[in-house]
Amino acid sequence: MNNLLILLLFPLVTAVVLLFVKQNSLAKRLALILTLIQAGLSIPLITNFVPDASIQFEQSYPWISQLNIVFHIGLDGISLPLILLTNALIPLIVLGTFGSNFKGSFYALVSFMQTGLLLVFVALDAFTFYVGWELALIPIYFICALWGEGDRIAINLKFFVYTFLGSILMLVALVFLGNQTPGGDYEWATLTSLSLSESTQGWVFWAFFFAFAVKIPIFPFHTWQPNTYTFAPTAGTMLLAGIMLKMGTYALIRWLIPVVPEGVQNYGTFALTLAIIGLVYASIIAFKQRDAKRLIAYSSIAHVGLISAGIFSWNQAGIQGAIFQMVSHGISVVALFYVIEIWMQRTNTRDLSELGGLAKNMPRLAALLLILTMGAVGLPLTANFIGEFLLLKGVYEQGLIYAAFGGLTLIFSAVYMLRMYQKAMLGPVIERFKDVSDVRGHELILLVVLVGFTLYLGLFPNGLLNLSQASVEQLIQQVNFN
Repeated sequence: MNNLLILLLFPLVTAVVLLFVKQNSLAKRLALILTLIQAGLSIPLITNFVPDASIQFEQSYPWISQLNIVFHIGLDGISLPLILLTNALIPLIVLGTFGSNFKGSFYALVSFMQTGLLLVFVALDAFTFYVGWELALIPIYFICALWGEGDRIAINLKFFVYTFLGSILMLVALVFLGNQTPGGDYEWATLTSLSLSESTQGWVFWAFFFAFAVKIPIFPFHTWQPNTYTFAPTAGTMLLAGIMLKMGTYALIRWLIPVVPEGVQNYGTFALTLAIIGLVYASIIAFKQRDAKRLIAYSSIAHVGLISAGIFSWNQAGIQGAIFQMVSHGISVVALFYVIEIWMQRTNTRDLSELGGLAKNMPRLAALLLILTMGAVGLPLTANFIGEFLLLKGVYEQGLIYAAFGGLTLIFSAVYMLRMYQKAMLGPVIERFKDVSDVRGHELILLVVLVGFTLYLGLFPNGLLNLSQASVEQLIQQVNFN
């Protein structure tokens, strides 16, 4: 059996197994073991991958013959980094729940979501892509609604309505596109070779853009995100910010721009401008946040705004920077949300005005968080520096003004991230926190691994960049706006 198919089926089987596990301790240990096995299944993809522009590990199966729909999967240098990110982060997110009391049903939803995420990244048929898109939404809705805090039902209903409305618009566009193909199929290769009128490409562009912009999210489609990230359980927030939003940025590269290039020519600059506006807006809002989790939520909007701007710049530096930064941001944001969860467990608050002096009793956390903070700021020798440098280079090719405003993310993030570190970790020890304990056990392992990824990619970026280079070059040649 093709390894890529096993990669999709294994988390689905894992979800079914975990659904029947009621004992908390057994559920978390079994979930960790099974997700680590799933991560191990990625190894053959790396060792057998040839860094050229071809589609590899390709497999196609008849699905709905009457509608010419096939289950067509494969990967290239654009999708492989996101598959590796997904399979690497899921076991770490599971490990991060070891301080909680989730039953098997929670971990079953995580694994079910993993199936949808991976299907999005390997789909070479638009219908298959849409199925994965929806499969990933359903479990994260229940994770946030069942285990979240605050007014979680209303908050997650808004999230669901936004994303579902975007999905419906995308489905209408996909059905229309399928009807324009000679054979009535939904193959990526067929859809990208269609000759559509300028007006048709215009409305298809907006149907796609709304669906993807909501998921990312891009300003002004971001309003569901801060509350959802803040009130979701930390594991749910990690899934949303670390992996799920990458579905939207990946879809811009794989589906929107290659399928409707004339639409992008007409409206891409406007989309790039929205991304830059969102970057500046979210950064300014982050300055004012007292809730550390909400601060990182707005920070995430700012960072993905720069990623989206790099994608719409549509050049080698911008696209490779976007792919690199998707991975870097996923690692960084998962680590930061986990640190905030540790604060919450130790102090019962994440309000920065109530925190202070934690470094004295938590020196290991202080050191690890300092590295993560420097990474989030984009300090050289960290992964985010590589991604942001390439993104700014790509955006600069579209115009100095875009690069100037895009570069504000480096300045703004330095202000609010260092402020967060100073408020929580430095200063005099607050009396009621004088006995807090430092990170240990699974907490220490998780943070050390994530910090290790951040430093490794910052020191040795070529491994990841080489994976995507040939595929990005070919895609840019295929969709040449010059």
